[in-house]
Amino acid sequence: MSSTMSCRILNSARNSISALRGKRHLYSRLVQNENKLKWKDFSKRLFRPVAVDCRPHNHGFFQQKAFRHTSTEEDDFHLQLTPDQISVLLRAGELSHKVLEFEGKFLNPVLKFESNQLAANSPVEDRRSIASCLQTKGMMFGVFDGHGGHACAQAVSERLFYYVAVSLMSHKTLEMMEDAMECMKPLLPILQWYKHPGDSIYKEVTSLHFDHLRVYWQEMLDLHMEMGLSIKEALTHSFQRLDSDISLEIQAPLEDEILRNLSLQVAFSGTTACMAHVDGIHLHVANAGDCRAILGIQEENGTWSCLPLTQDHNAWNKAEILRIKKEHPKSEERTIIVEDRLLGVLMPCRAFGDVQLKWSKELQQSVLQRGFDTEALNIYRFTPPNYYTPPYLTAKPEITYHKLRPQDKFLVIATDGLWDLLGNEDVVRLVVEHLEEASRQKPELDKKPANLGLMQNLLRQRKAKGIHAPDQNAATHLIRHAIGCNEYGEMEQEKLAAMLTLPDDLARMYRDDITVTVVYFNSDSIDMFYKESQ
Repeated sequence: MSSTMSCRILNSARNSISALRGKRHLYSRLVQNENKLKWKDFSKRLFRPVAVDCRPHNHGFFQQKAFRHTSTEEDDFHLQLTPDQISVLLRAGELSHKVLEFEGKFLNPVLKFESNQLAANSPVEDRRSIASCLQTKGMMFGVFDGHGGHACAQAVSERLFYYVAVSLMSHKTLEMMEDAMECMKPLLPILQWYKHPGDSIYKEVTSLHFDHLRVYWQEMLDLHMEMGLSIKEALTHSFQRLDSDISLEIQAPLEDEILRNLSLQVAFSGTTACMAHVDGIHLHVANAGDCRAILGIQEENGTWSCLPLTQDHNAWNKAEILRIKKEHPKSEERTIIVEDRLLGVLMPCRAFGDVQLKWSKELQQSVLQRGFDTEALNIYRFTPPNYYTPPYLTAKPEITYHKLRPQDKFLVIATDGLWDLLGNEDVVRLVVEHLEEASRQKPELDKKPANLGLMQNLLRQRKAKGIHAPDQNAATHLIRHAIGCNEYGEMEQEKLAAMLTLPDDLARMYRDDITVTVVYFNSDSIDMFYKESQ
């Protein structure tokens, strides 16, 4: 296989690496080098992952980082990926699940979901979460784009849904939860998680996080609200409360060194977050940062359209910049946004963590002087110039409500690694193409029994033509086209192979981590909701 594409990418990387100034790098360390400012990325050490395997099983094999290189020497940089090998790499992070038609006695508006993740950072800084609420109704889907390491994204992906679920519980359910704790009885299950085996879990801090969740539901009990918060209130309050807990946890004295170090890493790294809550025909989306959610809509005449459900919170959002400037003195108007970054440092204008953009200088110094080995923990200690009136950053989400209709066919929620490469309309078009391809295959299988010899012959023909078997997961289909298509929207196998085999130290220069979840809605169930309400 020709290596023209890989050599072009590699040479370009070498020529530009010294001039790299953090383009699309969300969080960077600013270092002085011969009077020139350069951006230097850093990330945290990855804890050993523990996960329940909910990945679709097939006859392939699981290989998450095969064929990746760490050397930048051209002699060591060879592309020898077949279409099948490319697919193995692309499909390693797949997760899919067909949802039961009924959720208890209620119709479920969600038909199924398909998700995938492709790393650029090493280790990956994106996270995703999918769960069903067991004490209230609804399903939740979230993506989290970490920066300055994975620690904050990991913590938020594990904890946020619990805060939302508790916020929605009735007073009676919260009393049952508290009584069980007081009497040391088994606790009511709160969430049913859908996880990939590669999804990490912070076992070391589960008890600490649970203790703070309990404090939160005790405070909810004190409010004496019979039915809990509204979904909009629950989402807003949960985002802000969790961010506050992340900040307070490192300020409180902790004897355990592992907990202290991890809490510091969580607080001093950061993550954007976008999550959807689906309950019947009610869809709420909460967004803080530059992840994105869109709806794919099919009108009665068969035409497709896109409905954005979020706005990116960054320097290109004029309303967002106006909001930030109003929160600070007029004397800081020219220093709030520098080179399209918040205080010249951070691209998103809303995020969890990032306490160095929220705390006073005195508080930061007080916490960091407690004997932490900040160098070993890769803690970012740079204070931006013109840092006068913190906080400059918030985790308060922007909430969008949409009443689902039968023509609302699917929701795509993804980190900005996807949206950097594909527009909203392109994403809808590609998901529709995936659906049409799947519908074309199904009738053929229904017409006649599967013939092993015929299937093997078709596979050989595909292999001879260099054609990959169709993706069964829409998220994979999106990622494949995001990194493999040229400027004219045409798939280039050489480019796709090159993007998948870039060395770890160069991959982040060409793309970000990409995490995508596609949620399909059951039009018949949604239609029934409307008929029953008449």
